[in-house]
Amino acid sequence: MSDWTLTKTRLFEGVWEGVLVPTEPGTAAPEIEVTHLQQPLDGVEIIARPDSGDRVLRVPVPADRIADGVQTFLIRDRSSGEVLDSFALVAGDALAYDLRAEIALLREELDLLKRAFRRHCLETASGGG
Repeated sequence: MSDWTLTKTRLFEGVWEGVLVPTEPGTAAPEIEVTHLQQPLDGVEIIARPDSGDRVLRVPVPADRIADGVQTFLIRDRSSGEVLDSFALVAGDALAYDLRAEIALLREELDLLKRAFRRHCLETASGGG
């Protein structure tokens, strides 16, 4: 188990940010590794905040790692090997297809509900008098 808890704060201007909080005060700085397709990313920063004892993790997302489909990034504590968090970027035609398929499914379900509701209203109106 890791000595740190990671909480995402934002993804802004191509940089994923989170706050690393030690499970116990005075814990040594973590060794963080961020990977995409099992390849480590460069430029990962851990910035200490002495006033609170926690640290800010900054992960710049390289432009060459952005592509169609789902791109998943793993954030691990290198010393324990535990995955602290992950994030995914979804882009391109694969996303558009998925959204179109979901919208079509929702429309079909809505049509089914409308027919069932109309049938219920007709049965209730003709059966009760």
